[in-house]
Amino acid sequence: MPEGVPLADPTVYLVDDDDAVRDALATLLGTVGLTVRDYPGAASFLAAFDKHAVGCLILDIRMPHVSGLHLQEQLRASGADLPVIIITGHGDIELCRRAFRQGATEFLTKPVDEHDLLDAVQRGVHQHRERREARAATDHARAQLARLSEREAEVLRLMVDGHSNKQAARRLGISARTVETHRASIFEKLQVESLAHLVRVVLTSQGP
Repeated sequence: MPEGVPLADPTVYLVDDDDAVRDALATLLGTVGLTVRDYPGAASFLAAFDKHAVGCLILDIRMPHVSGLHLQEQLRASGADLPVIIITGHGDIELCRRAFRQGATEFLTKPVDEHDLLDAVQRGVHQHRERREARAATDHARAQLARLSEREAEVLRLMVDGHSNKQAARRLGISARTVETHRASIFEKLQVESLAHLVRVVLTSQGP
């Protein structure tokens, strides 16, 4: 994660048509310092949800109008990567399979065990934050590399492959001094101080 680009505090989204369940779970999650936003159905959740948010979603699988599985499908189709914890009063194996196939991280039956839910939420939030941090680092590295000229990019590839300045010069048909000039420019543009740091930027740009 680039310095100076902190992620927002995580938010736990809770979608359940049962008011009593929402109140109880929101209170439970609040006791461990988590920010909770709860909704009685898919429509109100989708109207307020920011897919760039960091956190996780606790989702009742059986709701009127739009089921939890259908909402999960909509989120997946939109490109949202929020971890989803499914809760249900009906331990249906086929529903469980479908939820996991669509990317659910956990499937819990009501009445939900408090410790199981808190563990699942903390795990989901942690994993989501790590993914977002890795993605931000990748985007930052790619933006840095995009600043290089075409020739600098060629020199960079040879440097990363272990070629010396003289070897790179022969490969590119230019002088070693010109390679040195490009090398200095690469270090300046990428804001690196060593070859090891340079290699790390290149690897980071390739994503996790």
